[in-house]
Formats: sequence, C-alpha cells, structure tokens
Amino acid sequence: MPFNFTISPDFNPRNLPAWYIFNTWLQKCLGEAIHLEWYNDFDSQRQAIREDQIDLIYANPFDATMLVREKGFRTIASPTGVSDETVIAVNRDSGFQSVGDLPAEPRIACTDDPHVRLMCMMMLEPADLDASRLQTRLRDTYVLVSKDLIQGDADAGFFPEATFDDLSGVVREKLQPVARSEIQLIRHVLMSGPGLAQKHDAICDCIAGMAAQAKGQSIIEGLGFGGWDMLDQESTEFMIDLMDTLSSE
Repeated sequence: MPFNFTISPDFNPRNLPAWYIFNTWLQKCLGEAIHLEWYNDFDSQRQAIREDQIDLIYANPFDATMLVREKGFRTIASPTGVSDETVIAVNRDSGFQSVGDLPAEPRIACTDDPHVRLMCMMMLEPADLDASRLQTRLRDTYVLVSKDLIQGDADAGFFPEATFDDLSGVVREKLQPVARSEIQLIRHVLMSGPGLAQKHDAICDCIAGMAAQAKGQSIIEGLGFGGWDMLDQESTEFMIDLMDTLSSE
C-alpha cells in the first residue's frame, strides 16, 4: 500500500504540475511509493485526515491544530520567505477606500479557506463588522470571488495575498485592496503523520538537501517557492498557539 500525500485545497492551480513532479522526486528520494491525492475542498480533506487516510500533507495553517494535537503529525518544513497574508478587496469603482466605508451589512464573496476567512474577519473588526452582519457568498474559487466583485454582486472579497497579487493585470485593474494583513508568522507547513513515523527523519533529509540538487531546485521554483525552511516542532506549536489566539478574539 502506498503512503498518501495531499496538498491544501488553496494551492495555486498554476503549480499543479510541479506538485506531481515533487511527489515523484520524493518517492525516488525515499524509495517508497507515495500516492498524491487531491481534495476539492477543506471539508473533504479534513474528513480524510480524521479517518487516518493521510500520511503526508502540505497543510493550511488553520488545520495545524488538528494535525498536531489530535492526529500526531510532525513538522518538516515551510516555504522560504512565504507567509500567509490576506487581502480584502473591492471593486475599484465602488468608492470604498477602507473597510470603514463598507455598508452596514456588506455582501462578502469568499471561499471556504479557513485561515483566509479568519484573518479577513479580523481586519473587519475596526469597522465593527462581525459574522452576524455579513451576507456571505461562498464561492469555489478566487476567480469567482473576483467575478462577483467586478460584476457588482459583492461589496468586498477575501483573498490570500499571493493569490490576489497573481490575478491577471486586467482583473487587478478592476479591483482595489482596502486592507492587507501583516502578521508574517502564519505559514503553510509540510507535515508527516504517524504512518510515516519511521520515515520522518529521511523525509527531512530529502527536503533539506533538495535545493542543493539542480533537479530539486527546479522543482522548488516550479512550486513557486524560493526554498524550504526546515522547522522544528516548537515553531509549529507557536503558530498553532497564535492561530488559537486569533480564533478566540
């Protein structure tokens, strides 16, 4: 039976081929069969995690608590210099210059990405806007969130900063950020589960040496990363505590 590897559903689709190449490279490095499994949404991925179907995951920071504290996952690495900041954007012609300009019960377009929604909700707090006052329009992709804004079907949209900045020039010309997070400590994390406990150190060695190989560096660049930062468990526990604090505020 191969081990199962999965990627947080909020990955950039443009990097999809590189994740397959990464998985092939990791199999060769470990000498183990690893199946790359995709999930279209966070709920189905979390269900697979709860049912112990996942051995290796590039995880959304919001799910780190469950992975570490409930399922015994261990930290491997995070992409170098990449923090999971978020953006609240509006239609450039809306006249909104800040979150304080939004209507009393704004229409918000967003996906089911949990950490993006959490951080963007925090940025609405200065305008005294909470979940009870929002008319939420849940969309499958950030392209559809953008479309809602452009067509005037939403007053504001929630985006990961990297995704917003990667929108086409034509789309970004029609949108305007009114808030950006600057926490800098929230990151996606590559983790291994109990099923790979005997291989954890070997995986760490593979990832740590990846950039030293021409092939490995090419794959890293294909993923859209500058490299991998090797992390200890304490670093992830700190991020989990921060996420818990943000969730409780």
